Amino acid sequence: MYILLAALNGCIIAVMVAVNGGLADAYGVFLAAVIIHAVGTAFALTALLLRRRGRSVRPYLFGAGHLPPWLYLGGVIGVATTVCNNFAFGKISMTSLVALGLFGQTLMSLLIDALGLFGMPKRRFQPAQLIGIGFAFCGIAVMLRDVDAGAAASASAAAAGAVALSFLAGVAVVLSRTVNAGLAARIGALQGSFVNHLVGLPVTAAIWLMQGGLPALAGVTVSPRLWIYGGGILGVTVVLLFNTVVPKMQAFQLTLLSFAGQIAAGFVIDLLCGTVGDRASLLGGVIVSAGILLHLLWGHLAEKRAKKAAR
Repeated sequence: MYILLAALNGCIIAVMVAVNGGLADAYGVFLAAVIIHAVGTAFALTALLLRRRGRSVRPYLFGAGHLPPWLYLGGVIGVATTVCNNFAFGKISMTSLVALGLFGQTLMSLLIDALGLFGMPKRRFQPAQLIGIGFAFCGIAVMLRDVDAGAAASASAAAAGAVALSFLAGVAVVLSRTVNAGLAARIGALQGSFVNHLVGLPVTAAIWLMQGGLPALAGVTVSPRLWIYGGGILGVTVVLLFNTVVPKMQAFQLTLLSFAGQIAAGFVIDLLCGTVGDRASLLGGVIVSAGILLHLLWGHLAEKRAKKAAR
């Protein structure tokens, strides 16, 4: 079940990036980030009120001494993810954005697994991981061929910046989901998602104000495209699913499974938007997906052998 949830979350992330990108086009990167977190906070709070069960979030909001302060940083790190993706969206293809994010996620996931960062269990490197790593980097290299070509053809600093920002967004995704999972383990998955967006809201508002957003607000018109306001709802869903899945599997395995969903949804979005330049993106996704299947199969067989030997 957790394997399917991880892949499903990847699909939701790809859709969320596209939806948030549409919001950024309408309102600008910083105001869009404020709207995303405001919608997410309101949605998560509504869900908590309707749920009417579980532990209250109030003691954890007003009694910081109960929990280590770093557990509240997931929302702040999540702001970096949103801003980086919003800046990069539209400057490179959706599939390339996802591929670069995977690169950042892969490196950060391996580091967390190896060192046991943020309270996560330290996991010894397994030979089966070499399969996933090899296929992941081969797939990324194939997918990023069109990024290099596009950047060279246009000599665009914006395209080069989008590449770097997409990579940093991937790193931030892993950091945010790991910290949020630590918080959720103490206060609950839905409560953790609410706190994540609530903490991120004033951060995004402060950044927007520092960028001179308030004077420009007079010229802002409400977009009739209602779907662009759904990023906050999708964000709550993503955090909630990550809060559920992160404690159940290796960070690297979660990254690969999430990527499988992201690349599938990202390629569909590129097809619908007409931004697929060649078959490189699809081929790269197939390569990484094949590596994921082999990685999971190898791990399953190793687990069966271990159980058999223990009898």
